[in-house]
Amino acid sequence: MREATAGDPISGLKWTHKSLRAVAHELGRRGYEVSAPTVSRLLRDRQYSLRVNHKRLAGKQSLGRDEQFQYLARRRKAFLRRGRPVISVDTKKKELIGRFRNPGPQWRRAPHEVHRYDFPSTAVGKAIPYGIYDVGRNKG
Repeated sequence: MREATAGDPISGLKWTHKSLRAVAHELGRRGYEVSAPTVSRLLRDRQYSLRVNHKRLAGKQSLGRDEQFQYLARRRKAFLRRGRPVISVDTKKKELIGRFRNPGPQWRRAPHEVHRYDFPSTAVGKAIPYGIYDVGRNKG
């Protein structure tokens, strides 16, 4: 396989979401006879590997954000001193209810049949899991 050059129509394309087989097929269409394992080897030789995005970038911190947390901390302490309830509520990702695929294997004799696509229109409903924790009594 030859290196792509500045005038090469391949050089400007982003193929990061194509499978190795799809890349090999597209290269074959363009006159480069190459197999999927060869594409894999060539990519690895050039220090490419399968990667996932990392959530590391943060935007600017809003003005007064720390003050808001300090205010809440003072109110929490004052309520606890008086024996008043202080609760913490944690909400999780919304989940569709119905026959949908869930990540992770389960020990079963046969797989469950689930919808091919996770369309909200095929859901029985939507669940919003959450928990409530009483800070002063250390109970959920």
